[in-house]
Amino acid sequence: MIPIKNAREIEKMRIACRAASEILDRVASLIRPGVSTGEVDHAAADFMSEARCKSAFLGYRGFPGNICISVNEEVVHGIGGPRKIQYGDIVKLDIGVIKDGWVGDTATTVPVGVIDDTTQRLLAVTEETLNMAIPYATDGRRLGDLCSAIEDEIVANGYSVVREFVGHGVGRKLHEEPQVPNFGRKGSGPKLKAGMTLAIEPMVNLGTSSVKILSDGWTVITADRKPSAHFEHTVLITKEEPEILTWREKTLSR
Repeated sequence: MIPIKNAREIEKMRIACRAASEILDRVASLIRPGVSTGEVDHAAADFMSEARCKSAFLGYRGFPGNICISVNEEVVHGIGGPRKIQYGDIVKLDIGVIKDGWVGDTATTVPVGVIDDTTQRLLAVTEETLNMAIPYATDGRRLGDLCSAIEDEIVANGYSVVREFVGHGVGRKLHEEPQVPNFGRKGSGPKLKAGMTLAIEPMVNLGTSSVKILSDGWTVITADRKPSAHFEHTVLITKEEPEILTWREKTLSR
């Protein structure tokens, strides 16, 4: 069953997602050369404490970080540690928080200084594809319409989508039904209904779609070690236009 939130629950989701967005902006502002990914993770924990929420990731299935912080060829689920961020890196920040029992989930990719044109285009296309796909999250539409739209746009731009890791429903739990893959077939899947909340998150590789998991058991990297980009919003399906619950004023990939 795909959970349908009532008006009170939706307002709780808005609050949790607003907290996640504000923390993401604060964490993103720390990304600069010489800062370690561990320092960023610890700062994120402090920001969560200030916002009176807690990490939705820490301890989830044993995950050891407060956020996911993934650099360059790392796709998702990177763990903060001693690695120093370098000029020209791209840093994926995935923030999940629990506030008053509800989860907000959002992600972005931050360029460090000036990055090469090829990687810059990867980031721009990935973020633009997320923005293009969100309007498909409408009452009465099939989930496959949204998923296939992401894949079609990414492939048309010469990139590949990660298939082993997908978006998902989100609410009282970090991962609820349905799964929201970045690939699919038009007209397939469940009908979307007002009150559903989805974490839509294109994970896009410059080269092959194949990925590997490092020996830490968590960090996912591209099999060819080429860069990967990741952007995510939590979106509420309504009777009218979808509402981006993790809306941010800034776009960070430009």
